Amino acid sequence: MGGRQYDAVVVGAGVIGLTVGVCLAEQGLRVQVYARDLPASTTSAVASAMVEPSFSPGAVGEWERAGITTFTELAGIDGTGGTVRRGRLAARNTSEPLPGLDMCPPEERPEGFTMAARATLPIVDMGVYLDHLGRRLTDAGGRLEQRVVTTLDEVAGEAPLLANCTGLGARELVGDPTVRPVRGQQVVVTNPGVDEFFLSSPYEPEWTAYWPYPGRVILGGSQGMDDENTEPDPELAEAILSRCRAVEPRLRDAQVIGHQVGLRPSRPSVRLEVERIGDSRCVHDYGHGGAGVTLSWGTAREAAALLLAGSRTAV
Repeated sequence: MGGRQYDAVVVGAGVIGLTVGVCLAEQGLRVQVYARDLPASTTSAVASAMVEPSFSPGAVGEWERAGITTFTELAGIDGTGGTVRRGRLAARNTSEPLPGLDMCPPEERPEGFTMAARATLPIVDMGVYLDHLGRRLTDAGGRLEQRVVTTLDEVAGEAPLLANCTGLGARELVGDPTVRPVRGQQVVVTNPGVDEFFLSSPYEPEWTAYWPYPGRVILGGSQGMDDENTEPDPELAEAILSRCRAVEPRLRDAQVIGHQVGLRPSRPSVRLEVERIGDSRCVHDYGHGGAGVTLSWGTAREAAALLLAGSRTAV
């Protein structure tokens, strides 16, 4: 694709950037991924990473369904970190049924909840999964390098195609003031035999959720708008433990083995659009909030398609 060093440069190595890189590299492009933070140090690495059911209309619903399908397929492949688990989705302030799900009888609703439904959904162990994406990238000939990119102009000369997948970093990189941090905190405990997930909604400042993984359970959740403190809050941790133990008594016997804090890249809507940066064609793919894992494959495939649709004019 022309005489430049690479065919495509991706900026950002969270789940969105790596997935876009994989989509491009597996189509035969020479891909270079630059990232300030390597995958294990991104917000993606501490995501609870349950792929939620699709209730959204339009493009978002299509992206959600793509995530459900792809992660369900990955769950059958060793080394991906994916699995499929049964669990409950619950709410405190509604009794409206969730379409397509099995509603729980009253005895299966935790105290204080007015609705609960059973679902079978993918859950992803992000440490393992990010390694899986990294291997797919390099196996397809792509490269990953830790590098701070301060403007897209500085990498535009390296490739005719660019992908901006910087999440929260897009505030500074492209001057997008609509990107806002949403702080999330989780408690990690040993697994006392829990094999089902639980998730309450809507997402208020604090809610109740737990997700089982081999050897541990991740408990949540919280969201602090515009809070960029990445140190665990002991009082919030105790509140998370209390709420989760009230729903699942076995968690009272679990030992706390860690705390996780991440900053979700919130935006009124995902930015998925193309613009020219110098002589290069650039796609922006960021602003997924807390749904980055769920939306990753749907938006990455669309981002790659947008880039390749104009590749003849980008060289």
